[in-house]
Amino acid sequence: MKAKVIITLKNGVLDPQGKAIEGALAGLGFTGVDNVRQGKFIELDVDAASADDARTRVEDMCEKLLSNTVIENYRVEVE
Repeated sequence: MKAKVIITLKNGVLDPQGKAIEGALAGLGFTGVDNVRQGKFIELDVDAASADDARTRVEDMCEKLLSNTVIENYRVEVE
């Protein structure tokens, strides 16, 4: 099964890379863009008996390795 993980910084966590992107966009003439936040996207093929099993396994991976749960949120989508 295909699983997708979207990882973003929690609200209130400073995002210097997002600020750099925001500044670069402004420098390129893109106006009206504010509060840029960057994140990560991870796609996995998971051998699982069901979508629920795949989701549980990927969430465990996120808790143990893929996400820093102190400063990041994650969302898992299973196809």
